[in-house]
Amino acid sequence: MITIYEARDGGLRRTGDDAANWAGPVWIDLSSPTPEEDARVEKLLGISIPTRAEAREIEASSRLYQENGAHYMTAFIVYNTDTLSPSTSTLTFILAPGRLITVRYCEPKAFPIFLSRIEKREVACNSAPAVMVGLVETLIHRMADLIERLQDEVERTAHAVFDIKGGQQTRGRRLDALLRAAGKEGDIVSRSQESCFSLDRLLAYLATILREQSADQALLKRVKSAQRDVNSLIDHLRFLSERITFLLDATLGMINIEQNAIIKIFSVASVALMPPTLIASIYGMNFKHMPELGWPYGYPLALCLMVLSAALPFIYFRKKGWF
Repeated sequence: MITIYEARDGGLRRTGDDAANWAGPVWIDLSSPTPEEDARVEKLLGISIPTRAEAREIEASSRLYQENGAHYMTAFIVYNTDTLSPSTSTLTFILAPGRLITVRYCEPKAFPIFLSRIEKREVACNSAPAVMVGLVETLIHRMADLIERLQDEVERTAHAVFDIKGGQQTRGRRLDALLRAAGKEGDIVSRSQESCFSLDRLLAYLATILREQSADQALLKRVKSAQRDVNSLIDHLRFLSERITFLLDATLGMINIEQNAIIKIFSVASVALMPPTLIASIYGMNFKHMPELGWPYGYPLALCLMVLSAALPFIYFRKKGWF
């Protein structure tokens, strides 16, 4: 879908996509464009629109480059941050002379939030670079909200790991649930780190472009402020990553303790049952000359010996704290 916005009275106004409106739009948004829409934009603007496969390439030269007078900047973003399972996708900014083209294959809430901010006159958008900076700022704010939520979730997981309550019978299942929760949080943190690193590289490239174009100093200050915000988010994510790794190790350690306790029980039981087994084996022999076989008290004595030989190791292990 193609959406065209033109600068009007310090804001943005959506217009139709007929040929007359392509003369001077400040922002062209391509949302999950079809090959026909890509070809139409390329023909009207004289620039190349990267395909979805091209936008997913990880080389820096494939994400930040200049071609035919337009600057291409692709970022890895996390969206649906309000849900328990955020998704990831790529977002390409094409900064051409006088206009901005965005190519996306997702529906991040940052876009409608940015448009609502424009309606409230909270951000200036009188040029294509200003629109791009505003979009990036909104993406960073959404990322900050996600990290704040992750901090709360990690805090709850930490309390659950070290203050685990409940019966021993369900302890294993609860530890398994905590391990899964910590692993899921670690996955989201990893993807958020990748997104922040890509945004940091994009902002550094954008700042270089704006300086070369002698852009407004106020806009450059906004870019530098956005870079500082991204770097602070990277620091928070690094701390969260280390803490989640610690929680994973602690949870795995507790699971190992539970497993060792189970193995210890079987080991103690097997050792305690060895003497009774030996006695039963001796009296299970079919030798002709065994005095106890003809003795009336032989069978009760053998039973008592087996019970006593099992009880003595058990009492010894209990005193030693092994069981």
